[in-house]
Amino acid sequence: MTMTTTHDAPSRRTARAGRRQRGAQSMAKYLFILPAVLFVAATTVYPLLYNVNLGLYDAPIQKFLGGNVEWVGFAQYGEVLADPAIWKSLATSLIYTVSTIVFMLVIGTALALLFNKQFPGNKLLRALLFLPYVLPSVVAANVWRWMLDGTSGLVNHVLTTLRIIPEPVFWLGSPQLALPAVILATSWTMVPFAMLLIIAGLQNIPRTTYEAAELDGAGSWTSFWRITVPLLRPVLSVVALLGFIYTFKTFDTIFIMTRGGPGDATTVMPILAYNEAFVNFDLGTGASVNTLLLVIPMILAIFYFRSTRKEG
Repeated sequence: MTMTTTHDAPSRRTARAGRRQRGAQSMAKYLFILPAVLFVAATTVYPLLYNVNLGLYDAPIQKFLGGNVEWVGFAQYGEVLADPAIWKSLATSLIYTVSTIVFMLVIGTALALLFNKQFPGNKLLRALLFLPYVLPSVVAANVWRWMLDGTSGLVNHVLTTLRIIPEPVFWLGSPQLALPAVILATSWTMVPFAMLLIIAGLQNIPRTTYEAAELDGAGSWTSFWRITVPLLRPVLSVVALLGFIYTFKTFDTIFIMTRGGPGDATTVMPILAYNEAFVNFDLGTGASVNTLLLVIPMILAIFYFRSTRKEG
């Protein structure tokens, strides 16, 4: 019995040492990712929680600076939802977002089908078309503001030269044309992103599928609707979801081009939140609008992931 105990003691010590070593290795892994976690918490999680909390207070700038903001709870959201301006901005945001997504999907798919074929200069043209997406949004917005200028813009010059329009048009100063103009500018920057993802999806479709369809007498149009579109549906859904999340919260492009005008023609929800917080100096209302701006894409994402789970 004594000999068994003597032999078991070193093995227990070895086991404890092994557990300590594994624990130290596991702790080291967490320490390596700790800087990234702290960065995300400081730049994303804390501002988000602070914004949600601020939306529960009546916080005009005077009370905020004086440190005597008043807790109103969800009554603040009730007041925001009762304001016709929020519904007008929501409708504008949805028109702006859905129209941009349609352009993304249609033009992105057409370009992806073109560049999925091999021809001289394919890679060079693809790289050039991708430039609008990698440009800073401030640069892209200023380029489009110049091109759509009513007096010296390139668009007016081309259209009047071709006699398509009789006289220059003030695109960004017209309540009817300002929203289509910012939709065009945003689509220009987002189409290359859609094109790149759709090309990747096309390259995953087996060539033998098209060859079998050709043997059955299917033409190009039939193959597109019966093979390409169904097999691309997961990719198109991801493109649409990412496009919605990005476009719905777009602020800089619209602010630089129109500042939400003329009137409220391009006042989307991010512009409304900015105006409430930094023009009207009502921080609580601005924070509550920002929270609603977060909730809507989140609900859409939840429905998307639930639907994909059911399909799986």
